[in-house]
Amino acid sequence: CLGYPFHPPGKPEKTRTDHLIGYETPTLIIQGTRDPFGKPDEVKKYDLSSSINLYWLEDGDHSLVPRKRSGLTREENWGAAVQKIDQFIREICL
Repeated sequence: CLGYPFHPPGKPEKTRTDHLIGYETPTLIIQGTRDPFGKPDEVKKYDLSSSINLYWLEDGDHSLVPRKRSGLTREENWGAAVQKIDQFIREICL
């Protein structure tokens, strides 16, 4: 999943995670650290299944795009996401 909506923007107490507690399917969630639908400090408090792998893209928003002042580019973040997806697929398929 790219940019999972863990909660509505600005409402981290209204989680959309209940179904993820007992999830058994290997899952990769790639999330930007500035995503208003779930930032690292919020998401780490959620009870998520151990089958869910979270990968954070530095300074990424919900579209995984960083701010210019971060020194990162959209292409770099998307490239990192593609590499992580490739790695994840290879790990679960081999």
